[in-house]
Amino acid sequence: MDTANALGEYLRARRALLTPEQAGLPVSGRRRVAGLRREEVAILAGVSTDYYVRLEQGRERHPSAQVVEALAGALGLDGDAVAHLHRLTRPVPDRGRARTRPERVSPALLRMMEGWHRTPAVVLGRCLTVLAHNSLGRALFAGHTHSADLMRLVFLDPGARKFYPDWERVAADTVAALRAAAGTDRDAPQLVRTVGELSLKSPEFRRLWARHDIRRKTHETKRFRHPLVGELTLDYEALTVNSTPGQQLVVYQAVPGSPSEQALALLGSLTADERSAQDPTPSEKASPGES
Repeated sequence: MDTANALGEYLRARRALLTPEQAGLPVSGRRRVAGLRREEVAILAGVSTDYYVRLEQGRERHPSAQVVEALAGALGLDGDAVAHLHRLTRPVPDRGRARTRPERVSPALLRMMEGWHRTPAVVLGRCLTVLAHNSLGRALFAGHTHSADLMRLVFLDPGARKFYPDWERVAADTVAALRAAAGTDRDAPQLVRTVGELSLKSPEFRRLWARHDIRRKTHETKRFRHPLVGELTLDYEALTVNSTPGQQLVVYQAVPGSPSEQALALLGSLTADERSAQDPTPSEKASPGES
């Protein structure tokens, strides 16, 4: 993954997605580009065309905060995208070994999650791999080839489009969340492997990755079509784990009294029955004198 000119790459990708009509610019004659021209972005941002060209080419890498805000306005960016643009112009130092260290979940967090018998919960790592889950969280995503990796589940799993009735929206949000989680650290080994594999195997991922959408997982309503209990509409909240930067705790809930709450309760009871079936009965347990 080429990280030599991340700012220029981002600016080119975003101007390609914005039409003159969307930017409020007059349109005349034939255009050789689908999005905005460089000079049009420069006009909208109030900078010279030469200066903007230098930004895209990587000959100028540290515009002022005022120029960054002007570029964000010209490109129609907001929220997470604006913050990302600022980070690209002021990258943090390389984290070195910290980004290659194995991702481990706090035992205290695991115990807390296991106490939520009616609430599915998962802990996600930097590349949206599932580092941990409680029993109901495991049951929610069980039965797929890539249940432990949300990126590969969405783009490589044969059952993804059935499991996610709104697959197109889920796919776009998942890629945007991966970019947000990666930030400016785009040469992290795990990210390089993930993006490389998905780019080779999924045309949909390649198209969405090229858009450079940036959107953190925060809160949303998501629909699932579960193989055991049918349709589920769940609200989720994504919470950062302050004790372990880069991890997210994602907690799902159904609206009280809804059919989804009933289906989630059924899934919980099936999960409890499965756990009971795996545990030995009192008669099967070894007596104190047995080894």
